[in-house]
Amino acid sequence: MEHAGKHALVTGGGTGIGEGIAVALATAGAEVTITGRRADKLAAVAAQNPRLHPLVMDVDDEASVREGIAAAAKARGPVQICVANAGIAEGGPFEKTTLAQWRKAMTTNLDGVFLTFQAAMATLEDATPARMIVVSSIAGVRGLKNAIPYTVTKHGVIGLIRGLSEEFMRRPITFNALCPGYVDTDIVRNQLPGLMKRFDVDEQGAINAIAKGNRHHKLLEVDETTAAAMWLCSEGARSVNGQTIQISGGQV
Repeated sequence: MEHAGKHALVTGGGTGIGEGIAVALATAGAEVTITGRRADKLAAVAAQNPRLHPLVMDVDDEASVREGIAAAAKARGPVQICVANAGIAEGGPFEKTTLAQWRKAMTTNLDGVFLTFQAAMATLEDATPARMIVVSSIAGVRGLKNAIPYTVTKHGVIGLIRGLSEEFMRRPITFNALCPGYVDTDIVRNQLPGLMKRFDVDEQGAINAIAKGNRHHKLLEVDETTAAAMWLCSEGARSVNGQTIQISGGQV
């Protein structure tokens, strides 16, 4: 119960990595606000633990973020743990990427993190300890072909946490990025039909093709990213700041 009495907020908490982190924080005693656009997904996750509190919120919408986080803080206290996990992953050749697709990626994956962190930090007193974590990607530390907007946003959020870690160095607050490789989540699974058709392989063949993006050629499990997040939230990681934690089976 390390986090008993704390209020945590996890965006994109209704599925995948966000769900895993949210459930772990609630199990460790935190009151956890989980946000997302789908009330049904959030409700299903919240049913797992009474310390999980669903909040329909769209990180693409500034008013939704600022008003939603302010309401959550009023109900459960300052946001001492903030995990900016919500994002989209869309791919395609650079030459065929439209400006609308580019802007959508920037709005969701980069602007959404900026708004989430700024709104969460507005709930804190200067002396309140806090942990701010963004879920980036291995695409944030190296180039990823056929996913240029996604790659740019994941690089961008790393720049954000590095700048924030310098700006708020004298306060008891840390900013770090998790950079997982390919994790066995709905985002990855949704790519399988297209890969099966493209490479003329069965589902396992498509999974193997994706897994080659990880150094050990295996898909990651959600609990691996969850464990890294929980460590960053722990007292033992209080001096870990401005860092990118790579989780990909080897050096990227």
